Amino acid sequence: MIGVAGLGYWGPNLARNFDELGVLSALCDLDPALRERFAQRYPGATMYDDFGKLLADDAVEAVVVATPVPTHYSLAKQALEAGKHVLVEKPPAMNAREIDELVALAADRDLVLMPGHLLLYHPGVRKLKELIAGGDLGEVRAVYGNRLNLGIVRKDENALWSLGVHDLSVILYLLDEEPSEAVAYGHSFLNEGVEDVVFCYLRFPSDKIAHMHLSWLDPHKMRKITVVGSERMVVFDDMELDRKVTIYDKYPWKSADEWQTSSGDIFIPKIPTDEPLKLECREFLSLVGGNGDRAKVAEDGARVVRALERLTESLRG
Repeated sequence: MIGVAGLGYWGPNLARNFDELGVLSALCDLDPALRERFAQRYPGATMYDDFGKLLADDAVEAVVVATPVPTHYSLAKQALEAGKHVLVEKPPAMNAREIDELVALAADRDLVLMPGHLLLYHPGVRKLKELIAGGDLGEVRAVYGNRLNLGIVRKDENALWSLGVHDLSVILYLLDEEPSEAVAYGHSFLNEGVEDVVFCYLRFPSDKIAHMHLSWLDPHKMRKITVVGSERMVVFDDMELDRKVTIYDKYPWKSADEWQTSSGDIFIPKIPTDEPLKLECREFLSLVGGNGDRAKVAEDGARVVRALERLTESLRG
């Protein structure tokens, strides 16, 4: 059975999904108004005002941490030490030392440590992975991420940590490599020390490259990832309703000593409309049940945090 800690911004969505999956057992939040509201919505779940009490509940086999970001590491560590499997919202830790400690703790106790990288369970992103793995794009050369909007302006986390973690998790998932080079540039226009606009560049040992443009100071809302291959190119656009993934039969080719470009058909594959969060919750339950590679899931999450830390060091340098 599952206990959800944190009923503010994202926790209610997680509680809803686990309730629909029939495994919601307990809820926890410090705010009495939230406790009262969700106690009425989920009368079958035990309500706690203290995380320690939730961990002491023997009926709770696994814990979901959906509290404010600075608390993720501490609460995930407490849960693992209490013998609970953990799904922790992104980012699960704020630096490499913390995430490495969590990964080691989970491995030592044979527990699940799953970061809440929602986009990895999006059917459109899974299609990108399928195309890359199947060689449909030829050799992947570059991945570009654009995550832009006007607002919401944050005061306690910059565009890299608030927005970039989404695209970064996808890029590392698609390429399955840790970057050998990570560079970031940004600027704080609204709140000092909190970059509103960030540009990131990543290079990988295979010589693939990636770029991320992150901003909440933009007239367009954009959630787009482009993968450039040697034989085809593909775009995942999460703002599109019926065209989430578009495959372009476009590529450069060399004639004698001269490069030329070829442009062929455009393909729009049908993408399932399953809710990514429901798929993520099911994957967590599957891991808790003993299926899947627990170690890889935890290490993939650690890889994202390490890359975030390196990009942050570049940004501050």
